[in-house]
Amino acid sequence: MQGETYGPVAEALRAGDLDAAGLDRPHRLLLEFVETITRHAYKVTDAQVQALRDAGWSDEQIAEAAYDAALFNLFVRLADTFDIVPPGMYETGGVPPAAVKP
Repeated sequence: MQGETYGPVAEALRAGDLDAAGLDRPHRLLLEFVETITRHAYKVTDAQVQALRDAGWSDEQIAEAAYDAALFNLFVRLADTFDIVPPGMYETGGVPPAAVKP
């Protein structure tokens, strides 16, 4: 990713477009789980976690996804709090649509 062109899947994910990313079911469910944590963590359900298990994810992998989502959310909230914006050299294509504040 150091200056290389993103592939179509990476571009779709940067844009927040899971449909265009063409993910398989297990990865789609995992990213939907991460989205639930990011937007409304209190809405994570036992059924959602069970669906991840049924799709082949282990409890350890599910927990790791939850930890990573929570940590990234911490970083983003701190950056927003202190109005920290990465230098343009890190986002040569501009700010990803998925990262634009509503």
